[in-house]
Amino acid sequence: MLMSERQWRILSLLERLGRGEVTVGEVAASLGRSTRQVQRMRKRFASNGSAGLVHGNAGRSPKHRTSQEVREQVLILRRGKYDGFNDQHFTEKLVEVEGLELTRETVRRILRSAGIASPRKRRPPKHRRRRERKAQAGQMILWDGSDHDWLEGRGPRLCLMGAIDDATGEVLPGAHFTEEESTVGYLRVLRDILREKGIPHTVYGDRHSSLKRNDKHWTLEEELAGKQEPTQVGRVLANLGVEMRYALSAPAKGRVERLWGVLQDRLISELRLAGASTRGQANKVLDEYRQAHNQRFAVAPQDSQPAWRKAPTDHTQLLDLCALHYVRKVYKNHTVRLHGRVIDIPKRPNAARATYAGKEVVIKHLLSGDYRVFHGEECIAWASGSRPKPSTSNNKNNDKNEASEDTG
Repeated sequence: MLMSERQWRILSLLERLGRGEVTVGEVAASLGRSTRQVQRMRKRFASNGSAGLVHGNAGRSPKHRTSQEVREQVLILRRGKYDGFNDQHFTEKLVEVEGLELTRETVRRILRSAGIASPRKRRPPKHRRRRERKAQAGQMILWDGSDHDWLEGRGPRLCLMGAIDDATGEVLPGAHFTEEESTVGYLRVLRDILREKGIPHTVYGDRHSSLKRNDKHWTLEEELAGKQEPTQVGRVLANLGVEMRYALSAPAKGRVERLWGVLQDRLISELRLAGASTRGQANKVLDEYRQAHNQRFAVAPQDSQPAWRKAPTDHTQLLDLCALHYVRKVYKNHTVRLHGRVIDIPKRPNAARATYAGKEVVIKHLLSGDYRVFHGEECIAWASGSRPKPSTSNNKNNDKNEASEDTG
């Protein structure tokens, strides 16, 4: 029997409750139920297994479901005697003339399931207009990735990562070509925006897995908390106090989608003119084009006072902020491992601890490629490496080509 995502979560918690990993009170708090309710669920689960979590009416036909005979009669009448009647008028005739006590919604479902559309729309199309721009630069930025044949077959297919200021239409610093829309790509865009502009108040983007958790994997801590941990990008934005808004469709990202349309015309022509055939060459053309584009298309904001908040000016702090963070445990030989890379933790005479074996540390993989290992606020180890590879799966690999083609 099929179970909903919530029922699977309840099943997972009850299994952990049975193994003694959590308490009844913790499960009740996580599910928003009383302890008595959890005890009853626990009893049903012990007696009937997962079937005890499914509602008794699941899979049963509704008691008042319209019979097949009535459904066929409705379709015959609509295709014959009442051909061309709108839903409401037809329903009235069924009740008043044919003696079929059906609601308009029931009739509508019967007709639509048979492919019969209403001949008349009851309401005119909703008038839509373009959303007003934000008044100040830095109030909201829109970012996205555009996967396209930017080099028109002269080189690899690329993805253009970039952001636009909602108030001015300016293409912001950090725009670059990469292999695919990814966590690393968004962090690079954000890093350059912080470096040259500051911290925006709101970031608007789609529900890409780099920006929003779309998986169904919940750790025990997440199940007890009732929410999933954010993505790498979400963590950085939360630390900066930036609100993240998610678009549910491409039209909802209007301005950045229109930007891609302009760039897929003008920028592609510039790339063709320059004969660009590699990612590195394309990024050089993009850097020059961005300035010309902003001079041509950017507009003055309604309020000349910018809303950008001050970002960290220390280069090291900025690198740490926009790094990929991973929690690991120190081995007995004072090493930590990340994606096949072994990092030694050297002995330090004035260190706060005599040993870090068995302790959890945070490994920060910087966009420059370096690694830094932190225990609390203390940096206890560092190592050089290659740049993290653009990947939609939490960027677990290194990109050797990135280091040679991009000086980011």
